[in-house]
Amino acid sequence: MMAKAKSDGVAVSVLDKDGLGDFIKNLRKSGYQVFGPRRDNDAVIYDLIDGADDFPAGWGSEQKGGHYRLRQRDDGALFGYGLGPQGWKRQLYPPRQKLFAATRTEGGGFTLAPPAPPAPPMAFIGVRACELAAIARQAKVFGDRDFADPGYQRRLADALIVAVQCGEALETCFCASMGTGPEVKGGFDIKLTEVIDKNRHVFVAEAGTPRGAKLLKAAKPASQADIKAAAQVVKNAETQQKHLDPAAARALAANPEHPRWDQVAARCLTCGNCTMVCPTCFCTTVEDVTDLKGDNAERWRKWDSCFTSDFSYIHGGAVRTETRSRYRQWITHKLSTWVDQFDETGCVGCGRCITWCPVGIDITEEAAVITGQGRI
Repeated sequence: MMAKAKSDGVAVSVLDKDGLGDFIKNLRKSGYQVFGPRRDNDAVIYDLIDGADDFPAGWGSEQKGGHYRLRQRDDGALFGYGLGPQGWKRQLYPPRQKLFAATRTEGGGFTLAPPAPPAPPMAFIGVRACELAAIARQAKVFGDRDFADPGYQRRLADALIVAVQCGEALETCFCASMGTGPEVKGGFDIKLTEVIDKNRHVFVAEAGTPRGAKLLKAAKPASQADIKAAAQVVKNAETQQKHLDPAAARALAANPEHPRWDQVAARCLTCGNCTMVCPTCFCTTVEDVTDLKGDNAERWRKWDSCFTSDFSYIHGGAVRTETRSRYRQWITHKLSTWVDQFDETGCVGCGRCITWCPVGIDITEEAAVITGQGRI
């Protein structure tokens, strides 16, 4: 058998679109729920897919503050859409999770319903470098304390991750500043780089785990030209990004009365979009529901946001009643006090909060002004 080409000692393969489709079909036959990008309602979302034909071929996106529009590309790229509104958090940490269900018994007590059987393992196709960093941050939130979240940890442990390298940056990207991209460096089973030129449209594949290597065992070996072309793709995405100084942003917590908080509050709608699209936000609330007779009860955990008025409610009222205090809480935690908790920032530079803010508030601009790196 012909030896596979190697990059830094790692075997590298190459797939065409049909080969990628066969790869996905084999994953499904192996029992995986396969999630990947697909076009739906004028956006690219991560959803269940059957094969490579479900990918948003030839679609890109225009993104800036408060603006998201799909646009047609002229190269047929499968992964040329940048980032959609949803991250992989939706699969690993579902927006609604049932914690338990109880039924009243004749003796006045109650019985707990057995937990639902685990869902089949998931395979994620098309995870960006910044999203891999976000997954790692949430894994630390849900695993590095005395009370780990077993559901998150199990779903992540079972998941197969196929990363994809970015070939271009969006206007809202600043992953290079946060040290999370655009190059995929770890946390994947397989890494893909889409290479398109006048002679070919292929996906250069590199295994990151023994599981990934086994899945690529039958793939065609990549040539040195393929490997060089893949390396050039990543370099193209390193330019023209936004900038944020994460070290300077640590000073946000030391500026609670800066006048900029009032200025941003005058624009902010406290809609919570930034927290809903953020791949690292993890705030939740708990809701108890019963039937009309009171014989059956359920407890649900649901995503929540520090922008809602009830989120900081304690006996007597809410702590953060003003818009300025809610926005200040979010950005300060994301860029400053998160480091005190987890030894790294809670921001991975994906830029979703900028794109999906209805009024286009830019986290990099606000942090720069408040910490003295920009102009008021």
